[in-house]
Amino acid sequence: MIYKIEDLSSIAAQVIAAAKDYRIWIFEGEMGAGKTTLIREVCKALGVEGHIQSPTFSIVNEYQTNDSETIFHFDFYRLKNETEALDFGVEEYFDSGNICLLEWAEKVESLLPEKCFNIKITLTDSSARNLEFSTT
Repeated sequence: MIYKIEDLSSIAAQVIAAAKDYRIWIFEGEMGAGKTTLIREVCKALGVEGHIQSPTFSIVNEYQTNDSETIFHFDFYRLKNETEALDFGVEEYFDSGNICLLEWAEKVESLLPEKCFNIKITLTDSSARNLEFSTT
């Protein structure tokens, strides 16, 4: 589906509905495709208030929803190898039962659980994106 920035709140609702019971959500797309922007809207729709930003330097951010649920947001872009993810306990996050939103998940591909919800964002032009969902 094609969307523009003004459609983000409805797109976030569609992502949440499509993800159903999946706890690991992988956001794919090139640099600047809008992964973090969409994640910000998804978090707001899930009831997160406050500042939501990419964890580029911290690798993982933790957010609390209005219902006291925890959401983990990962940005694996800076990882040099999967060992770094293992060192900070990424598997414990994945096994926590909490929603985990992943950017640059291909950096930890062999550590990913079998059951993931994939969101692929592709630039169609400077003001529009194409969004595709799939599951593993």
